[in-house]
Amino acid sequence: MGTVAGLYRHPIKSHGREALQSVTLEVGKCMPWDRHWAVAHDRSKFDRSAPEWISCGNFARGSKASQLMAIDAKLDEGTGVITLTHPQLDTLSFNPDIADDAATFIDWVTPIMPTDWFAPSFIARAPDRGMTDTDYPSISINSHTTNEALSDHAGEALSPLRWRGNIWIDGFAPWEEFNWVGKDLVIGDTVLAVRARIERCNATKVDPSTGNPNIDTLDILNSKYGHHDFGVYIEVIKGGDIKVGDTVSVL
Repeated sequence: MGTVAGLYRHPIKSHGREALQSVTLEVGKCMPWDRHWAVAHDRSKFDRSAPEWISCGNFARGSKASQLMAIDAKLDEGTGVITLTHPQLDTLSFNPDIADDAATFIDWVTPIMPTDWFAPSFIARAPDRGMTDTDYPSISINSHTTNEALSDHAGEALSPLRWRGNIWIDGFAPWEEFNWVGKDLVIGDTVLAVRARIERCNATKVDPSTGNPNIDTLDILNSKYGHHDFGVYIEVIKGGDIKVGDTVSVL
């Protein structure tokens, strides 16, 4: 058995992370408020008249705009106001569902977007789920011991924030989580079905404190392990509360 070492949500896809102490998960749902919004670019096929989940290529993301990886977020669930910070920008507080606020956000983020890629256009939201990278409502689980094993190959400590995970666990052998695909986990009051390994992208090469690429994580994964995978996707099959420090058991 292991333990929950950290919980994170990302209210706006690829635009900031927020640490949590506890969360309530629902059957068939993403982590509450995780990837609740996403930033559509000017070539996006997202249809605002009929909003629904659509793949990540339609949105601004850290794999194309590395500076996005340096954003921190804090969401006020009662008001819907998000506060974003970035080392190169002034702090911004806004409500993504208010048109004028959303326009202010686009002006705020544009200076750190690459000029040779699609420009951020508007904030998108699907009515019933988060804009995760999977076509099902997934939550990600990552292991600190796996991150430490990869850090040894990198020659320096890799910040867990570069993996943009939801649930961080500790106490298991490195890479043990890959053996859980097809099995269920019990955390707190929940039961979670492990669906698939997570294939990683260029965003993981970026130092999340600066927004600058500094370590080729994909090359290390490929050369040492023969894949680009880190962490696993799960689906909630029994809802309930989980918190930092809870025991993680494999059924």
